[in-house]
Amino acid sequence: MSEVSPAPIIRQLTSEDTVFARGLLDVFGAAFEEEETYDAAASSDAYLKKLLAREHFIALVALVDGEVVGGIAAYELEKLEQERSEVYIYDLAVLESFRRTHIATKLIDAVRKIASERGAWVVFVQADHGDDPAIALYTGLGTREDVLHFDISVADKEQG
Repeated sequence: MSEVSPAPIIRQLTSEDTVFARGLLDVFGAAFEEEETYDAAASSDAYLKKLLAREHFIALVALVDGEVVGGIAAYELEKLEQERSEVYIYDLAVLESFRRTHIATKLIDAVRKIASERGAWVVFVQADHGDDPAIALYTGLGTREDVLHFDISVADKEQG
């Protein structure tokens, strides 16, 4: 008989939550198999405090027994054409051993609530081709739009 994990606690991080932010980075690194990119030691406490204090940045964690098992990093984007904003979920991950327990949906629901409280009109997220679990999750929650994504270098092309 398998042991049932307690229900996760969803917590929005503040500038005082750098320990949880580092736990979230560890979750992202493990889930995306990019430990070097999401190395919790790569960002200083000062940087994390500054980022977590920014009004447009939203960081949520799912805690089970005080440990970060999932989370979201999102950004509120103010629009030029109308007095409204959108919330973009940049990263969303749940540790493999906690997947299929509705933690991702609970995290998205928490972002939706924050977005609503802020007067945002939509929450949006990207999914990579081939990431079938993410595509299935998002399809169940929203309307799919097929778009193209381009990474544009910040360096001048002539500078190389």
